[in-house]
Amino acid sequence: METDSFNEESPKPQFDPQDWNDWHWQMRNRLSSIEELQRYVRLTPSEVNGIKMAQGRFPVAITPYWASLLDPVNPRCPLRMQVIPTSSEHLVSKHEMLDPLAEDSNSPVPGIVHRYPDRVLLLPLNMCAAYCRYCTRSRWVGDENEMLLGARLDPAMEYLRQHKEIRDVLISGGDPLLFSDKRLDELLGRIRAIPHIEFVRIGTRVPVFLPMRVTQELILTLRKYHPLWISVHFNHPREITPEVKKACTMLADGGFPLGSQSVLLKGINDDPAVFKQLVHELLKIRVRPYYIYQCDPVTGTTHFRTPVSKGIEIIEALRGHTTGYAVPTFVVDAPGGGGKVPINPNYVLEHSGGVLKLRNFAGKQYTYHEEAP
Repeated sequence: METDSFNEESPKPQFDPQDWNDWHWQMRNRLSSIEELQRYVRLTPSEVNGIKMAQGRFPVAITPYWASLLDPVNPRCPLRMQVIPTSSEHLVSKHEMLDPLAEDSNSPVPGIVHRYPDRVLLLPLNMCAAYCRYCTRSRWVGDENEMLLGARLDPAMEYLRQHKEIRDVLISGGDPLLFSDKRLDELLGRIRAIPHIEFVRIGTRVPVFLPMRVTQELILTLRKYHPLWISVHFNHPREITPEVKKACTMLADGGFPLGSQSVLLKGINDDPAVFKQLVHELLKIRVRPYYIYQCDPVTGTTHFRTPVSKGIEIIEALRGHTTGYAVPTFVVDAPGGGGKVPINPNYVLEHSGGVLKLRNFAGKQYTYHEEAP
């Protein structure tokens, strides 16, 4: 029986502000053990069991910053549910897969996933600031010594050079913003040296889990490689703290278009009112809601997944009821490597003989006549 060392009456641990605002310190002091986490939250028996069972499989690692945001006594805290495993993580349904998006079978060389005709996914490292328990790459992330640097990156770069149809590179992982500024400079420089690469994106959750990583030095490094777009993973309005606002402001002021990619998660953001609050808060910090993903059927995530109808309900609650910039695209990433498939409410009631019968956001019906020139 684990000893519950959490004292609800005691304040959360306090640290020197200079340490707290140092992203290296945050990474060195991530929480992974039951004893460490109990300094911040009262762990439930299910959470204790989940942490034990995660050892050697899919690591637990939580920055002190993120841990400070968790509700210490409510296991249904939407931020806590994302990072602390429970016993439910070890229940597997018959349709779940280790690699639901078939990334491994679409990987011609280490670090490259080539599914779409003109773009690739580049995975140069598999380390994250914290590990989301619904992660599509839970089979792979967490070996924090596994990085493609220097000569180990050569096959991926050669693949990009040889395939001139590739115009778009998305750098993800893991989280590429955990590279040092020097390593990022090297990586981006090598990609930008390939003439046919037009478009470079970074997928990251660092501004959310580790906002102190966004420094002026990082901005200056990234600005050398414009045009550069950044997709940030936000799931809940409580994630948008003053520190996150500052990080996103620095990135936006640096000239980087920011988009948000969210995962639809049961009990976390599957309420239309919560999602509307999230997209409104995102626009206020110059982050454009981009995608809502149906939670992938990765092994051990049944407890996170909602019916697809819930995503449609959320889109319907946004479209026409708030500004269009606040409405992301709801997608199912088709299992087996089919790519993103948009799923939308049905606003077309009938289409025949050049006549469309439509309904609008308020449920009223209208007719549109297609006329040949």
